[in-house]
Amino acid sequence: MAARTPLRTARVTEPAVSAPCYRLHPLPYQADASQWLLQLRHLPQPLLLDSAAGNLAQARYSLVSAAPLRVLDASDNSHPGDWFDRLRSALAELGPARWPDQPLPFGAGLIGFLSYDFGRLLESLPSRARADIQLPLARFGLYAWVLLSDHQLQRSWLVSHPRCSQDVLKQVQQALQQPAEAPARFSLAGSFIAEQSRADYQQSFQRIQQYIQAGDCYQINLTQRFSANCGGDSLDAWLRLRQACPTPFAACFSYPEASILSLSPERFLHLHNGLVETRPIKGTRPRGSTAQQDQALAEELRQCSKDRAENLMIVDLLRNDLGRSCQPGSVQVPELFAIEHYPNVHHLVSSVTGTLASGQDAFDLLAGAFPGGSITGAPKIRAMQIIEELEPVRRSLYCGSLGYIGCEGQMDMNITIRTLIRQQERIHVWGGGGIVADSDADAEYQESLTKVQVLMQALENHDH
Repeated sequence: MAARTPLRTARVTEPAVSAPCYRLHPLPYQADASQWLLQLRHLPQPLLLDSAAGNLAQARYSLVSAAPLRVLDASDNSHPGDWFDRLRSALAELGPARWPDQPLPFGAGLIGFLSYDFGRLLESLPSRARADIQLPLARFGLYAWVLLSDHQLQRSWLVSHPRCSQDVLKQVQQALQQPAEAPARFSLAGSFIAEQSRADYQQSFQRIQQYIQAGDCYQINLTQRFSANCGGDSLDAWLRLRQACPTPFAACFSYPEASILSLSPERFLHLHNGLVETRPIKGTRPRGSTAQQDQALAEELRQCSKDRAENLMIVDLLRNDLGRSCQPGSVQVPELFAIEHYPNVHHLVSSVTGTLASGQDAFDLLAGAFPGGSITGAPKIRAMQIIEELEPVRRSLYCGSLGYIGCEGQMDMNITIRTLIRQQERIHVWGGGGIVADSDADAEYQESLTKVQVLMQALENHDH
């Protein structure tokens, strides 16, 4: 794969010893940070990054914030290098801070998203699919404070950057003293309907097989969208989704034009103290109805040569992507073909790590690896071109990434799978999977349903 043009500006650096300290105000432990969101939702652009799946090592911290100092959007006309420079400048405006004692993962900085279609700014892609969701290609807010829970230590704090005004902190503390009001009831006007017929999906599947046989690609991530009319409060929908399917990289963002409800199990990029990790998911089985059947399905996934080959293809792709920003020879695969268990599925997960090269930062890493290889296929650019040809509607935020980039240069971003977008009176969710030479069309179609059925049912069953 051709190397992308490097993005050159001043880099975000680790805080100097002389940097001012974050201010930490202890709070009663909040196991469900959604309650904070309910108390602070009257503030502009409230959001939650939620680690609800407590059985995984990655599910340790949840954070809530609101009222960003500024908001930075990327549009179709943005130059990616210029836009990343704007994000760097925003972080520089706050400046790094340091922790007075035990460091926490995030105290202030950028929180937001890159849509899958941000990839159009990085690569040359055709324009065929219908774009009917009105969100920017990317949006990050600059936040000077967070409410943060450590689910391992069962402790919570209001954390603020030294430049955060006392008036803002007083407003947050007053809001936390008010009882959380239950959200108005969310409801669907009918069941979720697939954007494509099963016959259309199978036609796309066959086209992918032709591309694979012709040597165009090895794997394509084919997805389909399900949509429904809706009314009521998106936060009520979030609470039901979170209860039905807790995951380690979940999020609830409330923007003026849309709500984002993400129940993602997948980490895209984590950067801390120069160490990089990505955790691609490739390989899925449904949960069993009995303990014996459940164990058998997990073991079948562990042993399946097709799923292991699919996973390995993406691991190799991500080793290449990380290699753009990491020190030569530092990229490793410490975990291959691990099984992770979720309420609706078993997943086959691997881990790729590296050490960030001198002169590189979180934005270089993001620009070099976006979008995640697990949701495109291989080789990546050709896979993205085929996706644009075969999927009738743009993915928007789905298969993009959301999370934070902190003032000290650290980053944690998910892959926005198992993610719903609610815009006005319409809500959308997507499901998909990787298609390879020996894939079966019916099995792949069913897998795309299995991944999101728990989310659709959590909203449908409440109404019927």
